[in-house]
Amino acid sequence: MQLAALANRPTFSASQPPILCLHGWLDNAASFRPLASELASLPLLALDFPGHGLSANRSNDAHYYFFDWVEDVVALCQQQGWQQLTVVGHSMGGMVATALAAAFPELVARLVLIDSLGFVTAEPNDTCEQLRQGIVSRLKGPPARKPYYQSLTAAAEARLRQSDFSLQEALLLAERGTVTNQQGVSWDNDYRLRYRSVHRLTDAQAKALCLEVQAPVLAILASDGPFNSKLAELQSWYERLTVKQITGGHHCHMTAASEVARLIKAWL
Repeated sequence: MQLAALANRPTFSASQPPILCLHGWLDNAASFRPLASELASLPLLALDFPGHGLSANRSNDAHYYFFDWVEDVVALCQQQGWQQLTVVGHSMGGMVATALAAAFPELVARLVLIDSLGFVTAEPNDTCEQLRQGIVSRLKGPPARKPYYQSLTAAAEARLRQSDFSLQEALLLAERGTVTNQQGVSWDNDYRLRYRSVHRLTDAQAKALCLEVQAPVLAILASDGPFNSKLAELQSWYERLTVKQITGGHHCHMTAASEVARLIKAWL
């Protein structure tokens, strides 16, 4: 599996590993550009997950299971000889980082969650329907006609209709996440990322994973994000949790990068 990334250093090593940054679902490594500009003194590497950005798609006979992204990060760390990393994860990237820290504590020394806490879960009674809807979603396949846009800006504006940031942030994602051909500009994320999951963790499984996280955790939660309302329920799932709240939306690391950077630097 070929993985792409953005880095603010030419090289890293086992003795001088990066701070590893993991993006959210349907985003890409460029989502960390605003934060990287505020954390220039720190060695950062922002990964594109498979199917996102410039990383390769999974093979045609594969699907995108959540825990496979954890395996991708473990394989990368083993290949590079990295251990005891500081990992910064936004949204889905934070969930991947949490599972990584739980199952592979030797790889994670510190964990920063940006508008992310716990996991996306389902009730045990929903297991059968989740399986059914996931398979139905897969069998429908991608749409017959892929959306194309006349310009990069038009593609970015389309993303705006599903986001909580401005055109400036949308363009960062579009510059890395689109391709251009004779038909126009199109988003290049693997469409299979949009298929419904065939299974989800239960609350009990999610809590068990979070309680296994040995590393100290900083959670930066956005006031208008989806995780702030879950804090009272989920904060007891972590043994060493520090919570900082920030005004703004889910992509606060893009829209309020200076404040998020200040909180990260102070905690580190």
